[in-house]
Amino acid sequence: MKVILLKDVKGQGKQGDVVKVSDGYARNYLFPNNLAVEATKSNLNELKTRKAADDKRRQTELDKARKQAEAISNLEVVVTAKSGESGKLFGSVTNKEIADVLKEKHGIDIDRKKIVLSEPIRSLGSYQLEVKVYPEVTARLKVRVDEE
Repeated sequence: MKVILLKDVKGQGKQGDVVKVSDGYARNYLFPNNLAVEATKSNLNELKTRKAADDKRRQTELDKARKQAEAISNLEVVVTAKSGESGKLFGSVTNKEIADVLKEKHGIDIDRKKIVLSEPIRSLGSYQLEVKVYPEVTARLKVRVDEE
């Protein structure tokens, strides 16, 4: 029997896949647990339209992410912090502070977890950081740390 998986099923496939399973497995496990529906013509057409809509939505999100990445790449974020005579900071600049400055000064709202910072910035100067805007879209952000 051919079924359309509504959720990921271990050993069978991912959500939206059309798989062939035994009749008993489908009737006794997949259907009662709402993990699959029978692959009828109407269900297959519905799956096709849902996939087309998902692809279109994903493409618009990708285009939006690319535009945002381009905007971020053209920016230089200036963060001020207190420092000693040798240029060492009292404390450090974290990705949360950088995200706050981006939102406050430039109006770009980025989750702090998307700003890749291997370790907090502890000295004055300019830095190049990577921002993961979307799974396959990244941007380079210039950050300058000045003395307060």
